[in-house]
Amino acid sequence: MSVSVDKPIICPVLIGCSTELTSLRALLERVKGGQGQVVVLSGEAGIGKSRLMMETRALATAEGFLVLQGSCFPTDRSCPYAPLLDLLRSFLATAPPARIIAELGPLTTAFFPLLPDLLPQPLEHPLLPPLDAEQEKRRLFACLVQVLTSQTDDSPLLLVIEDLHWSDDTSLEFLHYLARRCASHPFLLLLTYRSDEVHPGLQHLLAQLDRERLALEYVLARLTRSEVEAMLRAIFPEQRGIPDELREMISTLTDGNPFFIEEVLKSLLTSGGITFTDSGWMRLPHSAAPDSHLSIPRSVQDAVSQRIKRLSEEAKQLLMLAAVAGRRFDVSVLQRLLHCKASQLVGLLQELVAAQLVVEESADRFSFRHALTRQVIYAGLLARERRALHRRVASAIEQLFASPTAREAHLADLAYHCFQGEEWEKAQEYGKLAGEKALALFTPRAAVEHLTRAVEAASHLSAPSPSSLYRTRGQAYELLGEFERARADYEQALARPRRPRRPSWNGKGCRIWVFSGSAATIARRVSGFTVRSAWPRRWPIPGYRPTASIAWATGS
Repeated sequence: MSVSVDKPIICPVLIGCSTELTSLRALLERVKGGQGQVVVLSGEAGIGKSRLMMETRALATAEGFLVLQGSCFPTDRSCPYAPLLDLLRSFLATAPPARIIAELGPLTTAFFPLLPDLLPQPLEHPLLPPLDAEQEKRRLFACLVQVLTSQTDDSPLLLVIEDLHWSDDTSLEFLHYLARRCASHPFLLLLTYRSDEVHPGLQHLLAQLDRERLALEYVLARLTRSEVEAMLRAIFPEQRGIPDELREMISTLTDGNPFFIEEVLKSLLTSGGITFTDSGWMRLPHSAAPDSHLSIPRSVQDAVSQRIKRLSEEAKQLLMLAAVAGRRFDVSVLQRLLHCKASQLVGLLQELVAAQLVVEESADRFSFRHALTRQVIYAGLLARERRALHRRVASAIEQLFASPTAREAHLADLAYHCFQGEEWEKAQEYGKLAGEKALALFTPRAAVEHLTRAVEAASHLSAPSPSSLYRTRGQAYELLGEFERARADYEQALARPRRPRRPSWNGKGCRIWVFSGSAATIARRVSGFTVRSAWPRRWPIPGYRPTASIAWATGS
């Protein structure tokens, strides 16, 4: 009897999480009765959070739940509302514009800044009155909650947000806002994160959920040796028995991590490290093939590398480009990069899917089966290779999304790829635009990250850093309450040459600066400045209305 090495090495049943799955099944019943719940799944990478989530999704679907899902990705820390935009795009993408407007109604105006490339211009609805930054954010939060809870009118709702360790701070703040308000609706909010990659923003959210008793958290543990054996039996049910040697070897190599188990098994099968006979398992002795240099991978990095070696050269090139593009990648971008026909690209993608490296999300989008797979491939590239590939990805995005509306939806991606590709002039410009957009969406932490990269990019250019970078970042720091950093940026802005906004000439120079809050105090300390309070007629950032002062200097 032989076993094909092309057989997918994916455990068909969930192992080691029976207690958690039983609890989640009971929670779904409570939700059907109108009691909203919040559940958090945590554990190390590859431990089975996504698998447990998928099992919960299947149970919810069978019980008549509406299921909505958003995911976070490594570059999303500086992308405002990233998982929510992911969710809204999948929710609204198939609906015609007229239906979207009918469903959202007056809320279309509130959502338009988030999805300008997807939502139609809400001309028939009056503009919402401007508020200050914090009130605008709260209004948007309220609109998001209203849209989500309204989906429970016809059926209970399961809302899944995966990989919160990559989420931006504003999305985390919204999830806390939502968790406080879903208890009175048939609504299950299911969140996942890696316990070994918790950043301060996520730590704050988890502390709030604990303090207010808003959520139940299930921490997933590694498999025991008996559970590893159960997983091996489930993957290969036709085998009569599992030799102790193989069980011990897999347990030791993988330390009970389910993803590692699947990856190591696939590598051993494809390399000939283990074979099958009619009597059961048999491991191929090294002495039987002295020139084969068989080796058992010591980590998932080795397992992934072993699998990549067996791909065609064209598929390897596609995989490298996809790893640079991100955890999730668009088919159109890859086709532009490879200069190939659609049929050829489909064949290469099928090769990657068959190798269990990527999965298909939709006709136009694929993603790596696991974030660790992408990280292994990306880390294996030389710095020179990564820089060149980031430049190619940025160029492809610019060509594909040339219209202003489409370009705006990809500012964060362009800023990231241009920075990693060391295209400093573009990195500065896109970082500035992405930062201004983040500030307009009331996500100052994301704005700081974009603008900080823009400042670093500017430091590589011969011209001085534009004062607008420091001024805008100062506004973001001020909204975050980090006043010393705001002051430092405002002082940097004052120290840099700048074109006057409204030049006048009466024998003395006139330069106008627009500041918020404590900036006016800084201006008073600079010799030759007079400060008067005034409102500018138009702010450069739509919707941003802080208290303002205008300071100007007289003299040459």
